[in-house]
Amino acid sequence: MQTLAQFEVYEPGPLTVIGFGTRDTLDQFDLAACRNDVFDLIRDHRCQMLAIDLTGIRIIPSGLLGLLVSVHQQEISVCLFNPSEDLREVLQITKLDRLFPCYRVAA
Repeated sequence: MQTLAQFEVYEPGPLTVIGFGTRDTLDQFDLAACRNDVFDLIRDHRCQMLAIDLTGIRIIPSGLLGLLVSVHQQEISVCLFNPSEDLREVLQITKLDRLFPCYRVAA
């Protein structure tokens, strides 16, 4: 598993899976560094689908939602695993649940 400054890479490749390890908050989140790392990861591994494990994360910064939209605009599928109820509500209100399918998986 590769660890970058803002997230961990659980599985690189055409289906790339990233997550935030044991964090429960992203209050010290550096969006610019994350953006660069995500797009480098996508390019380097020819990623076609980005899966994000949100286990334990209650809410994410709005800038991260914007980053996910940018990834989607590059014709990369984005899916979210184990988003909190709060995050699911935000996704429904913003209609981003139509872009990012959400799944519950056992930890």
